[in-house]
Amino acid sequence: MPSERFVEALNDQIGREFNAAHQYTAVAAYYDNETFPRLAKFFYDQAEEERGHAMKMVGYLRDTGSDLRLGEVKAPKTSFPDHIEPIKLALEHERKVTVSISGLFEIARETNDYASESFMQWFVDEQVEEEATMEALLQVAERVREYPMMVEAFLARDGDELSGD
Repeated sequence: MPSERFVEALNDQIGREFNAAHQYTAVAAYYDNETFPRLAKFFYDQAEEERGHAMKMVGYLRDTGSDLRLGEVKAPKTSFPDHIEPIKLALEHERKVTVSISGLFEIARETNDYASESFMQWFVDEQVEEEATMEALLQVAERVREYPMMVEAFLARDGDELSGD
């Protein structure tokens, strides 16, 4: 059975994952509205991935007989000054998630909760990929700032590789 401290922190993380899914859906809708179909698809896929992370955590709490507490999902940011800001927002979010995932891993380790530590290892590894993906996308978007359709061309060419498919 996971420690109370770990369960509380994981419940908080579940909220952050659902909030991320909500925000990424809003980003995708923004790009859809701006006629950037590949960026929209990329962020719709990211939203599903974040929801999947939350559901994996929900499953873990249920499998271990732990309390599940689903909090409020905040309204996402829906307007942006340009096509680069949503990607910056996503990268900032992923960096924050890395910190919170590391914190969960530390709690599991400190409380000698080997099962939870093992469970969290996947998320630690996943965050390396998540940050690298957003960082690469941001670099491309900033490099072609004046020609935003070049980001679409990049995703058409390298999108599967960027998303890990």
